[in-house]
Amino acid sequence: MPRISRLDRSAVSPEVGGIYDNFMKVRGNVPNMFSTLAHRPELLRTMVAHFQVTMSNGVLPAKLKELLFVRVSQMNRCEY
Repeated sequence: MPRISRLDRSAVSPEVGGIYDNFMKVRGNVPNMFSTLAHRPELLRTMVAHFQVTMSNGVLPAKLKELLFVRVSQMNRCEY
């Protein structure tokens, strides 16, 4: 069980709700790290910006980047 809860759509501010809605539109889910960061919207905004740059730029395909996220989480024994 995580020490910091993940917030669902009904528990967040309208601004954070917009971020959630965008994730649902683009990915079909809200990644756990973002629903956890929703406790601190100012951190969430910066992480979303970082995530968008990471996923959209570079030579690696997005699917490979996602697999790398999963593997690093597994190695660190994190739920992903």
